[in-house]
Amino acid sequence: MKLPNSLRALAHRNFRLFLIGQGTSQIGNWIQLVATSWLVFRLSGSTVMLGLSAFALQIPLLLITPFAGVLIDRLDVRRVLYATNSLAMVQSVCMLMLVWTGQIQAWHVVLGNLVLGLGNAFDAPARQSLISKLLPHRQELTNAIALNATVMNGARFIGPMLGGLVTAAWGEIWSFAMNALMRGAVLVALRATRIAAHIQKPNSSGLLRQLMVGVRYAYGFFPSRCALLLLAFSSFSLHSYGTLMPWFASVRFHGDSQTLGWLYSAAGLGAVCGMLYLASRESIRGLFKVMGWSAGIASVTLLAFSMTTVLWLALPLIFISALGMMLTAAATNTVLQSIVPDELRGRVAALYVMSFLGMSPLGSLFTGWVAHAIGSPQALAWSACLGLCASGVYAYHFARIRRDMRPIYASLKRAADTPA
Repeated sequence: MKLPNSLRALAHRNFRLFLIGQGTSQIGNWIQLVATSWLVFRLSGSTVMLGLSAFALQIPLLLITPFAGVLIDRLDVRRVLYATNSLAMVQSVCMLMLVWTGQIQAWHVVLGNLVLGLGNAFDAPARQSLISKLLPHRQELTNAIALNATVMNGARFIGPMLGGLVTAAWGEIWSFAMNALMRGAVLVALRATRIAAHIQKPNSSGLLRQLMVGVRYAYGFFPSRCALLLLAFSSFSLHSYGTLMPWFASVRFHGDSQTLGWLYSAAGLGAVCGMLYLASRESIRGLFKVMGWSAGIASVTLLAFSMTTVLWLALPLIFISALGMMLTAAATNTVLQSIVPDELRGRVAALYVMSFLGMSPLGSLFTGWVAHAIGSPQALAWSACLGLCASGVYAYHFARIRRDMRPIYASLKRAADTPA
């Protein structure tokens, strides 16, 4: 049976196994994230500690990921993913034991997030790099990236909802236990995946020199530079909303961990819908326009979310905002992965992760500090305005972006029309 065009990458067994394993492990990851966010706020009652906790989880993505990308281009990607997911499983078990024994403190959560972040610094670019190795045809890469993002954001919808229910009903200990168990799914999937053996290519260049090759490639081309900078500013300003969600759930909407789960799930559902749209596309043509308008919509709706005082209105607003945020990020990733040479894939994927996930901790720390000084709604409103300014600057340069991309679109079309 022939699959619909939007699902064409699922025809390949390796890619199906990859999605099942990653989707399961990411659901567990979001279950734990809800538990840790609620746990930090319950133990400290401080938005600064919430910001610090998010900062510790994500700052390695900014500082380490670029160098991790160079190593990933040298190493067996599957073994890298074995190591990172094993580390995440051990971290969950350690947090579980601290909660079980009653010894848990807020700084334990911050330290645990830092350990998990160190693993994520290698895991995120390795996952992006592995996708191309699971497919026999490069033309299916756009669809595969969109489907991968759909599953990741589906986990972002299901995981927080489960996390809120589990934490509210049985406590944080069961959230950590579920994450440790579900991490095993990706290890089993990686074991069952059959890909070509890794071939170590000799390279006498130093780590920094190899990194700069990837930087020059990604930032030397005007359209990719604009896309990465828009993503970096959007991640700094807009993605910091997650840091303040425990405050909005508890104080603004007078709820508990289940309310927090609903807010995170609404954002996750919005991201899934955005990815379903992206998966239906057959080429990257037009994605640069998508990046601009989706970042603008995300900013406007996040600004409205910061002002609302009723939960039923906040949920659709955060849904639309997250849809726009993830469209900006996934469109950037799709374009970069579609045009990058294979020998630079790990490094360019690392630069994407740094711009997307690496800038979030700086935004989280900044937003947490501003929220402590002037209040959470005002801090989120300022962040939304900053994101709107970034999308306006991008729109100003869009004519040149479109002009510079025309030769790339033409070359990709010729490659797709050439028989394998």
